[in-house]
Amino acid sequence: MNYKSITYYLSYFCFPVSLLSFVNILYSLYFDHFLNTNLYVVVLILSVSIGILFFYIGKNSYKKLNFFEKLTLVILTYLLTSIFFSIPYYFSNYQITLIDSFFESISGLTLTGFSVFENIKYFDPTLILWRSSSQWIGGLYFLIFLLLVFSDKQYDYKLISFSYTPNINFSSEENLIKRIINISSVYIILTFSIFMLLNFSNIRLFNSLNLSMTLISNGGFLPSNSLDPIIKTFFQKIILSLSLLVSLINIFILLNFFNPKKLINENQEDLLIIFFTLFITFILIVTLNNPDNFNILIGVLSSLSNSGISVGDIPENINLYFLFLTIIGGSIISNSSGIKILRFYILIKSSIFEIVKLVRPNHIVSKSYLYSKKVFSSKEINNSFLIFISFFISILILSSLLIIDNINFEDSFKISVLTLTNTSYSNLYGSSEINFSNLLTSSKLSILFFMIIGKIELISIFLLIKNLIIKN
Repeated sequence: MNYKSITYYLSYFCFPVSLLSFVNILYSLYFDHFLNTNLYVVVLILSVSIGILFFYIGKNSYKKLNFFEKLTLVILTYLLTSIFFSIPYYFSNYQITLIDSFFESISGLTLTGFSVFENIKYFDPTLILWRSSSQWIGGLYFLIFLLLVFSDKQYDYKLISFSYTPNINFSSEENLIKRIINISSVYIILTFSIFMLLNFSNIRLFNSLNLSMTLISNGGFLPSNSLDPIIKTFFQKIILSLSLLVSLINIFILLNFFNPKKLINENQEDLLIIFFTLFITFILIVTLNNPDNFNILIGVLSSLSNSGISVGDIPENINLYFLFLTIIGGSIISNSSGIKILRFYILIKSSIFEIVKLVRPNHIVSKSYLYSKKVFSSKEINNSFLIFISFFISILILSSLLIIDNINFEDSFKISVLTLTNTSYSNLYGSSEINFSNLLTSSKLSILFFMIIGKIELISIFLLIKNLIIKN
């Protein structure tokens, strides 16, 4: 294991945290919120110091990492940044435990949105901004991981090649930095665009800033206890819906937006997602009695994007449908989790192929993805099936662990699904009120572990264990 190179690349993930802590310091000073300013100064000094130290430790090392070293880097990034983000929580005046601080920070970084805080209404504004920042940076890091770590052709179980052609690796440091800048630029532009639209719709500046970071990252942390006091008008619901849609589809769709031919050829997954969203929304609206159409659309978009935020009252008889939508997920190149609609498409089409082959052995069935030139092989089918099985194995394991904490089966199942899909615990899923701070430490640690699994897949852990066993 090339630990020096891992340390070198780990240093790059420290400095964005420094930047966010500096922004919080400026916000505290400008708006006279001095309650936790010293804590952000500590995070700034600590993240910069560790970043510089790690940079010089690995500066002269061999920079190329294999896939297993990349996976180790991803896990260490989540753990290290969670330490940075937990500092203001732990040393704040809200008297939460160390494990609760890590729970809140990991929940933000993995875009899950579970919170140990019950009432956000009277929260220190800088801490609200810090929570939103953890989601924003977690979303950016995950997109970087997708394109620089999980795009490995040999281990392409996330199917990155179907949504993004280049196979980027760590062999060229210049190429790596250029790719990170490209990803970050698109991410920042989209964040700023959402922020401006929200602000233009007469949502106050502070709420617009926090919501823009939540929406672009598909997170679940809100600047208030619910969206109802913030999202009131029809126009605001339109902006919210569009923002959720942007975070649901391929983040690079903007590059093809003004080229219709290229858009149709290279973004068929996104077109399928849009069609599926409209179809499900139409079915729910038709079958319900006088529903608020935009609330239903927001619920569908929020579930597919694995955000979990909602507006208004949601009929209890469709809570289970929204829960199933979180399992489906959004685009491959997005911050959404879940099994992904592309994998469902591959599994369904391959099943039809096998059935047709039994009935009509000489009949030829195309294995192309929709109407594109991309063809999925038996490797993609096997990987999709493996992810599908491992997802439900993870739900079974986590549900079993949560039942030990005297959580009833229904709630333990819902929490497990929402944890594995990194979706916020909300009234969309008919969830009863659960205080995460009152859970057993074992339950919190189990949820923490599976929050990360929801992002990197259980198969990643199996591959790391297999690699360690073979080496030993």
